[in-house]
Amino acid sequence: MNYEDLIGEDFSGCISVILNGAAEFRKAYGYADDPNRIPNRLDTRFATASAGKVFVAAAILRLIEDGALNLEDTIGDLLPIDWKKIDREITVRSLLNHTSGIPDYFDESVQTEYADLWKDYPNYKIRRNADILPLFIDKPMMYVSGEKFQYNNTGYVVLALILEAITGEPFDAYLKKTIFDPCGMTDTGYYELDRLPERCASAYIRDEETGGYYTNIYSVDVKGTGAGGAYTTVADIEKFWSCLLSGALLSQDMLEKMLAPQNGDPSDPYGYGVWLRKAGEDTYLPYIQGCDPGVSFVSSYDRVSRSSITIVSNFGCNVWAIRRKIEGLSQ
Repeated sequence: MNYEDLIGEDFSGCISVILNGAAEFRKAYGYADDPNRIPNRLDTRFATASAGKVFVAAAILRLIEDGALNLEDTIGDLLPIDWKKIDREITVRSLLNHTSGIPDYFDESVQTEYADLWKDYPNYKIRRNADILPLFIDKPMMYVSGEKFQYNNTGYVVLALILEAITGEPFDAYLKKTIFDPCGMTDTGYYELDRLPERCASAYIRDEETGGYYTNIYSVDVKGTGAGGAYTTVADIEKFWSCLLSGALLSQDMLEKMLAPQNGDPSDPYGYGVWLRKAGEDTYLPYIQGCDPGVSFVSSYDRVSRSSITIVSNFGCNVWAIRRKIEGLSQ
């Protein structure tokens, strides 16, 4: 199959295609450091935006299986926070499946520019999940909890706060111990933009006035939270899918719940931390995705054929269009 013909000349990032459990195509394009012309490599670590929600969801489900947490536990009981106008009876379940109605600090249904968040609240202040609180704590509920599905970033920040409250550890340290290390994901973590480790790609935003590019260091949280922001490689994402779907992280029963529609919206099915696309009568193809200024990421897995497609870009390229083309070629 000629995958090269499906990828535009301006693409920058990495692509990996696994068919029937074996590597079919892997290649890096463009530059991790554009001005210095340092190329992206297959082991380059890329930001993944909201895709990291799946890691938080898996960790929460582990705590539930361990008996430390319940899907029906409420934020009022779990977190000693003055919730003000926010419903204290919001449950862990509704946070996981985006039906909580909790005010979203970045409401993607009405806001288009993530960078606008930092005009009055500097992004360098965001180094812990608790640092997001001022961005939503004084807002009213978006709707009555449980009323409908609406994708919500705040919900996963609160889930990360719950992880921290129960475990007594920073959420990223807990994810490393319970998700990344067991899966062999040695190149995955939550890093601060002003202290990035080796092999991390800078993300670039197009300047419409000059036609050039600038980095996103003032456009996103300086460190990721439960809402997203993990850095990873395409190889580590493949390890995650393999580990998760083999039952190494969750029991088979809990795994099936995670990968089944949980939001009651058949037109936009979502499990726990994963998007779902209907693939058959009762089968769904799970995928994770993320988009931030200069960042685009998508990874899907077909459990029947043991095939996955992972595409990440540090120039915000249209990874979804490329994935659709690759799926068409693979069929």
